[in-house]
Amino acid sequence: MALPQKDEYYTLEDALNWEEHERIEILDGYPVMQASPSTNHQRVVLALARQLADYLDDKRCEVFVAPFTVCPFATREDDPRSIDTLVEPDITVVCDPEKLDKVGCKGAPDLIIEILSPSSLRHDRLTKHNLYQRAGVREYWIVDPESRTVQTFVLENGYYAAQDFGDEGDTIQVNVLEDCAIDLSLVFPE
Repeated sequence: MALPQKDEYYTLEDALNWEEHERIEILDGYPVMQASPSTNHQRVVLALARQLADYLDDKRCEVFVAPFTVCPFATREDDPRSIDTLVEPDITVVCDPEKLDKVGCKGAPDLIIEILSPSSLRHDRLTKHNLYQRAGVREYWIVDPESRTVQTFVLENGYYAAQDFGDEGDTIQVNVLEDCAIDLSLVFPE
């Protein structure tokens, strides 16, 4: 299938027919092209996902890394033709197995982590922040590899409240996972 045109309306059904190497999200029916991640971006993803996976071993929740489709406003019963918003967060934690299907996650995950890149600063800090808040994602992290920092937000009364801010020497609590802490020295090694 040809790459989508910016003025056309798309759904999950369209996305399921795109070629696998195309990194496209759909926001309210409109496609948003995603740049390929850098080597450092992938290192940060792996370091975070490794700690989460180790913690979640033998627990109900699961961690997924991109590409992993999240349809935050959908339910398992929704027809792919009616789902007009899908994203591919860098890291997703889902604690309700009923939200998982062969495509990915339908409904709001418990935790989403986005790693900033020069092309995604505005998208992750504003667009996705607001989208995840509106969808009811319980916790959202923004990781900045350039400044070697992590900012966390927790959903309170329908709005994100800044919860924590840490840098390469800190340990950050994952609020939606009991007793889970991420050692940032392992994410941003010297």
